[in-house]
Amino acid sequence: MLRWVALTYDLGLIALAIFDAMNSKLPARVLLERHFGGRFAVGAETEVRVEIANQLARDISLIIKDEYPPQMKLSGAREARLEIDGQTTAALVYGLTPPKRGRFEFGLIAVRYLSRWRLVWTQTRVGTPVTVKVYPNMRRAREAELRALGARSFVAARRKSQWRGEGRDFESLRDYVRGDERRHISWTATARRGKLVTRQYQMERDQTILIALDAGRLMTARIENETKLDSAVHAALALMSAAARAGDNAGLLVFGRRIQAYLPPKRGAEHLDAALEALYAVEPEMIEPSYSRAFEFVAANSRRRSLVVVLTDLVDEEGSRELLTSLKLLRPRHLPLVVTIADRDLKAVVRETPQDESELFRQSVAEEIIHLREAALRLVEAQGGLALDVTAAVLAPKLLETYLRVKERGLL
Repeated sequence: MLRWVALTYDLGLIALAIFDAMNSKLPARVLLERHFGGRFAVGAETEVRVEIANQLARDISLIIKDEYPPQMKLSGAREARLEIDGQTTAALVYGLTPPKRGRFEFGLIAVRYLSRWRLVWTQTRVGTPVTVKVYPNMRRAREAELRALGARSFVAARRKSQWRGEGRDFESLRDYVRGDERRHISWTATARRGKLVTRQYQMERDQTILIALDAGRLMTARIENETKLDSAVHAALALMSAAARAGDNAGLLVFGRRIQAYLPPKRGAEHLDAALEALYAVEPEMIEPSYSRAFEFVAANSRRRSLVVVLTDLVDEEGSRELLTSLKLLRPRHLPLVVTIADRDLKAVVRETPQDESELFRQSVAEEIIHLREAALRLVEAQGGLALDVTAAVLAPKLLETYLRVKERGLL
């Protein structure tokens, strides 16, 4: 008899719990919203905040679980049990670090709450899926700019600091100091003052830089945790930032077999934001780039003389041949700077003493690649262009140093 009473009691309790759960909804006056601490950038942690506003007069108990992009690195807890007093708010806060550029999706927010009769926990999902953009890391680009320029900051350039070089605007006269070039001595001022006087110049401003970013097959190669294209993207942003500080206009062209994105040369914060928008979703293609199509586009859309920086990579003769042939489309109006991104320091591999046949073979391949790259870059220089072969680790600083030398020497 007791067994049947207990069974009846249990079945009744279960029925009540089911009825309670089916007739209990999350109160409309309990509001949940997800907010972000800023825009997402590669390798930078961004705060995610789920705000819960309890507009009811009574207290509520909630278990919140946010559905974040699983590719991102989680910092903190994305799930919490909260006791929220009436007419108050609470928040679930955690951090996320994106591993790469692109689009990522947040799902719904899972909410568990006690039913009306407080017999069971009921679960629902609120909100709508949200797609967020992960941009290149502008802070990384600016840090590369500062490391590269050091004491020769473009802040000084904007104040018309004087740099030794040629082909620049005359500014003033000053006393000669050891190390000044003799051809800059003003002999008429020297005769008038009775001591050596030299001409002082300032770097030209309002020049044009156009960065052509190769998004072809060789740029898919990975170096540590990122592709060559990722390294090139951040180097391009560092150069655009430096050019803006120097008073120059910088443009951007992304190309594979076809033109993927183009930003006409400008400067300013809005222009850098436009560059971030253009670059956040760019991915390399498993196909050879068309240098001819890219350079024809540059020739047709950039009438003013520009420093055309080509961020690319070369391995075989065929790719080098097309690049060299296509460079004729830029000369003589523009000054091309071809920057090739090496997988690693191949010269260091060649210098090592091989210990076995595999290392000997590796050295032979490295020597052949070095020979082909050097030959191609010499031909670039023979056509009146500039060439730079660097590893990804030093790409940004070496690129900025080369840009500064171009300005100091008045090559534009």
